[in-house]
Parts: sequence; C-alpha cells; structure tokens
Amino acid sequence: MGKSLFKNGKLKQNNGVVLTDIYTISDKLPPQDQTGLKNNEKMEANKTKMENDKEKQNLILQSVGDNDAQVVIHRPVYSQAKFDIGFEGSKRPNPTLKETIKQQVKSCKCSNACFTKFIIQLFPFLTIMKGYSLRHDLFSDIVAGLTVGIMHVPQGMAYGLLTQLPPIHGLYVSFFPVLIYFFFGSSRHVSIGTFAVVCLMVGAAVDKNYSKLASAEGITTRAANLTPSTSSITEYTTDAYTQTVSGNNSVTQSIIEEETDVTDPVKLGIAMAVTFLVGCIQFLMGVLHLGFVTTFLSDPLVSGFTTGAACHVFTSQVKHVFGVKMGRYSGPLKLIYSYRDFFSNIPETNLVTLGVSASAIFILAVVKEHINNNPKIKPKLKMPVPIELIMVVLGTVTSHFLKLGEKHNVVIVGKIPTGIPAPTPPPFNYLADVVTDAIAISIVAFAINVSMCKMLARKHDYDINPNQELIAYGFCNVFSSFFSAFCSAVSLSRSLVQENVGCKTQVTGLFSSVLILIVLLVVGPLFRTLPNCVLASIIIVALKGMFRQFTELHRLWWISKIDFGVWLVSFLGTVILDVDYGLAVGVIFSLLTVLARSSRPYSCLLGQLPNTDIYRDVSVYPSAVQINGVKIFRFEASLYFANAENFKHRIYEMTAVNPRKLKTKIQNIKKDSANDTGNSNYNIDLTTVIIDASSWSYIDTVGVKTISQVFTEYERIGVKVLLAQCKSAIREMFVKGHLYESVTENSLFVTVHDAVLSVIQPNSQAHSLEPGSKESVTKASTSRLDADVECIQMNNMNTHERL
Repeated sequence: MGKSLFKNGKLKQNNGVVLTDIYTISDKLPPQDQTGLKNNEKMEANKTKMENDKEKQNLILQSVGDNDAQVVIHRPVYSQAKFDIGFEGSKRPNPTLKETIKQQVKSCKCSNACFTKFIIQLFPFLTIMKGYSLRHDLFSDIVAGLTVGIMHVPQGMAYGLLTQLPPIHGLYVSFFPVLIYFFFGSSRHVSIGTFAVVCLMVGAAVDKNYSKLASAEGITTRAANLTPSTSSITEYTTDAYTQTVSGNNSVTQSIIEEETDVTDPVKLGIAMAVTFLVGCIQFLMGVLHLGFVTTFLSDPLVSGFTTGAACHVFTSQVKHVFGVKMGRYSGPLKLIYSYRDFFSNIPETNLVTLGVSASAIFILAVVKEHINNNPKIKPKLKMPVPIELIMVVLGTVTSHFLKLGEKHNVVIVGKIPTGIPAPTPPPFNYLADVVTDAIAISIVAFAINVSMCKMLARKHDYDINPNQELIAYGFCNVFSSFFSAFCSAVSLSRSLVQENVGCKTQVTGLFSSVLILIVLLVVGPLFRTLPNCVLASIIIVALKGMFRQFTELHRLWWISKIDFGVWLVSFLGTVILDVDYGLAVGVIFSLLTVLARSSRPYSCLLGQLPNTDIYRDVSVYPSAVQINGVKIFRFEASLYFANAENFKHRIYEMTAVNPRKLKTKIQNIKKDSANDTGNSNYNIDLTTVIIDASSWSYIDTVGVKTISQVFTEYERIGVKVLLAQCKSAIREMFVKGHLYESVTENSLFVTVHDAVLSVIQPNSQAHSLEPGSKESVTKASTSRLDADVECIQMNNMNTHERL
C-alpha cells in the first residue's frame, strides 16, 4: 500500500485501483448539458463556478486532520430493484387479521406461568415487596408517609371546597384512593389524592348539572325561579341579594349557601356519578391499551390549560378570603360574571375574615419561600415545615377561643362526621348527564398523573406502565365513588415533597393512610371551628407553582412560536370559556398546528459536500455543490392528501421549471412557428430531478397519484425524475397504488448518491455489477481491508499530497 492521493475527486491508491465512487460532480456534466451549452458566456460562468468549487474542496481537504478516520467504500451503483434482488429484499412482515387473531388466541392459553405473569402485572406491589428491605426502606417510607399524611389533612379539606362538597369529602379522597393505588399502581413516588385542577373540574360538573338534576328529583334549589338555559333572562332571589342576569343563554347561576357542614344529596350524587364514570373510562382505556391518547396533550397545552384552571381556582376562593357573597356560574365568560359580583359586593367585605386570610397567606408564603424552599436552610431540614397543618391548627384554636363564627360572622367548616362512610352506590341515573365531564376529567387527570410518574421514574431509574396506571386510577375512582370520595389525581407538590424526604416505595401511602384514618375516626370533629378562609388561603398559596408557568411563555416564544401559540390558546380558552371548553379548544388548536405543519412542511434543494457522498441543504451548507442540470429536492414530511398540492407547488417552484406552464408555452410556440425544430427540451438547463424521500414515513393514495403526475409531467418536457431512499412502507404503497404502471422500478435508487451517479456515469463498470455477485462481494471485501490499512497509514502521515 502506498500513499493515498486525491485526483479529480477520486480517492486512489498508488496502484491505480479506485476505492470510492465519490466524484467531484461539478467537473462532470451530463451529455445533454454539454451539447446544449453553446453560449460562450454560459461556458465562462460554468468554468468560474468549477474553479470556485475546487477552492472549496481544497479547504475541506485541509480541514481533515491527520488523525481523522476515513471512510473508503467500493460498491456498485444500486437501483432499488437491483438492490432488492441482490440482497434478497422482501416485504415487511404484515400478518393478516386471521394470523393476528390466531397469535392472540395462542398467547392467551392458560398456564401457571401465564397466570403468574398476569397477577404480577395486575398487582405491581408484589414485585416491589419482593425486594423490599425493612432495614433500608422501612424507616424512609414511614417518615415520608407521615410527612405527606400531614399535608393531606389541610389540602384535602381545602380542595374539598372546590367540588361544592363539605371538606370531609376531601379527607375521604386522601384515604381510599391512596390505599387502592398501593396495590395497583406502578409508580413508587407519586402521591395520589386531591388535586386542585381535577377538584375544580368536578365542581364545574356539579354546577352545570345541579339545577337540572335537582329539579328532576323534586328538590327546590336555593335559586328561586330558576328557568331552563334557553331563557334569555333569569332572575335569582336569595336572602343575600336579588339579581338579574341577561344575555348569555349558556351561562347558568346558582347562589351557594355558605353552610359547608350540610351535604346536598344532589351535589354529592353528581360528584359520585362523575367519579364512577371517570373510573370506568380510565379502566377501559387501560384494558384497551389506550394510554397513547395523552400524547395528543403536549406539554405546552397541559401547561396553558392548568394555568387557566388555576385562574378559576383562585377566583373560586376570593369570596372566602373577603367574606363576600358571590354567585357561581358555569359556561363561557363565567369569570367575568364572578368578578362583577365580587366588585359589586366588595363593600360588604368581612374585615375579620380578610384579616385572618391576609395573616394566613403571609405566614404560608414566608415559610414556604424562605424556609422550606430556601437553598441554605432546606438541606438542614429532615422534613419540610408542615406549615399548612400548623395554620389549620392555629386557625381552629383561634376561631374557637375568639368565637369568630358567632361574634364576627366568619364562615367556619362546621360539623365534621366521624368514622368511615357506609358504602353506597352512586346514582346511576345521573351518568348520562355527566358523560362529557367525565371524559374530560379522565383524560386530564391521566395526562397530569402519568407525566409526574414518568418524571420521577426517570429520576430513580425504573419503568412505569401507562396502561397499568390507567387501570390503577380506574380502580381508585370506581372504589372511591362508593364511599363518598370524589375524583383523585396525583398532586405535584405532595409528590415532590414525598420524593424529597426519602420515599422508597408506595408503602409510603399505607402510613399516610393510617394518619388520615386517625383523623377521620378521632381528630376530625376538632376542626369544626376552622374558618373557611384559612382553607382558601392554603389553596391560593398552593397555586403559586401553577402561576409560575407564565414564565414559560418567554422561553416558548424563542424556542417555538407554534408551541407559544398552543400555550396561549389553551390558557385563553380555559379562562374565557370554561375548564372543559378550554381543554377542547386547546386540543383542537394543537391538532390543527400539527396538520398545518405537515401540510406546509419545509422543503429544500440538496447539494453534494465536496469529496463525499453526503448531500445537504444548500441554504444551510454553503459548501454544498449543486450539480449542473440536476436538482435534488427534499420534502421534509410524509406525502399525503393534505400536502400533496403543496408538494407539487414546491418542487415546481424550487426547480424553476413548471411542466404544465412550460408545456403550454411550447404548444403555443408550435402553433406560432412553422419551423419548429422538434427539440422538446427547448434549451432547458434542467435534465434530471431527484426526489429525496428519506423523510417520508408514510404515503397515501393521493400521494402516490401525485408522484405519478410529477413523473409524467416532467417526462413530457424531457426531464427525467428519480426517487431515492424510499422506505419499504413507501415502496409497498407504490405497488398497491399501481405507480409502476407509469413509472419504472429502475427510477428508484437506494441513496441519493446512487441516483446522482446513475445520471453522471450511466454506463460505468460499477453500475453493471450485479449486487450480491461474487465479483461485487469480493471487491467490496477487498476494499474494506484495503480501507483499514489505508486509514492506519493515513493516521501516521503528517501531510496529504493532493493533486
């Protein structure tokens, strides 16, 4: 082996054997172009261009270091047909429906191993408990369980108010779902229970359906003269005030009595019906392996939606903070109507309630920001300061001794029942009225839950099963609906605290449930004098994390304007319309952006990087050289009905040749000229169009038809069209779509470089070699061996001689 030389763009050995078919293509023009270049000025321009290209090539060669590895390959030019024949290519495995059913039936055969696998998959805790270490895991789980249990008490009572139910129902949610999730959940670190957004959506469902279902039950609602939603003017009379609402037919209102110790059976029935149906939907999604549905809920969409929902949560607690009467609305513009009531009644603010709220918010914010989240103090704390529980105890004691409820009209929690409620089936006759609400809640809850599960699983290096998570959530909600517990979800704040204090497994949930059980059986009645404004303060301070999502707007604006738009539309849709409508608007807009991006994708022309077989976008790589007479077009999306017209438009535009217009022009010239030469090219510089299909993952019948039209229209004006790097799925669609009736299979090539070489050297020796033949394989093997030796020698050379 001797020195390697570059000559005319070919990497050669000193024995003259060509080891690569990488050409400096700009030196070689297709025969059609060479005969057509009669203009001296055009020849001079091409000569100047070739000189500039050679200078670029020399710069590229100089940038290759002595120790850089080299790629040296000798192989034939492969058309797709010859490649498949030579290497025995076949169709992708595509079993028929009968074969699929047969395989599924075979896999369902009962055996001890199959049954054991099913049980372990259904009850993930068995696998976790098998490797559980009492010495290393138990103490950490006890500490984490008690810490999170302490958080459950105030948050459960506070978020219970969001559902229009007494606070005790929030404690039920902190108990029953946590127990069920221990058996069926696959995440070791999440804390399931009450979550503000889900509680708000349950409350919205209660508000929306309360009047209709209460009337059906023969119960007189607290809003007098309540008329159906088709009325344009509805008057509501209560002891608080009389008010007329006009205009918006879709907005309904009811004044909520401030006695939170009385459970309205209709409201409870609606909440339990929603919970039961949410559980059924989630369970079915898990069984049918529909966990992928949440992939349509992108992070910007969920972030914008939850931030908008946080605005509704905040608004719902304003009346408790100021101690004023406000109506509850559902439907579009509900926030506007709510704040209209608030500002109209702000002179009636209860100053004692406002003072208690302000003090609670201040203390909560200071402790959370400057102690629990202080980077200097936080490492020294074995567990976060349970400031929410401290405020609950402090507010209860203060209210009891100062008699805030009796003397100052501060609204208090009231009577809290003890014990566990008796199992009662949800009202199944309500299910038809809450279907849409249940669908929205089930999807939102799962999207929030699984995102938190995945984040913690990645951090601690284990896997979760989204479909098993759906089954777990389904069991949690169905079981809870029989015990007066509304929909549960994963809490972001509690999960992070649980993980930070050292949680090892979901055994943590058992210890937190024990603490909640003690509260339900013994401690609960002691919170009877707790002011509602303290619970509202806890909720408002907890919303800080959601409102911080506004900072994502700046980041999204610089990263992706489309994601910025998805966030903003989801947020505004939720704020202006309502929680359920906002989610629908966000999903629809997000899907439209996907459709818009795929219908008008990026497209470009490719050029060859000098002395390589690599082709890149000429607008990104200035050194990429376009080949005279050849245009390499890349359409960076799958080709289907939505972008087929855009594909044709872009390829005609970027090649600067529109076959339809040119054909019309030629026909007009033929009519006007009797001395037509018959040259169909009419001195067109373009001779070949190569379509790089490497970015196509699928193609439909419209796409196949479009490819056929492009081939036909270009060939009518004497321009050859080739396809390169078509995936097997694309080629199968070509067969099914009968593309080869108008296009030969030899028009398809394995790579773009193969297609280019077929144009530049159509009769070369390399092209005549059959793929897989003895001569081809021998030469390829020899070339690889020689290439290895060549690389070793090149690494030891201090300079390269380039001719």
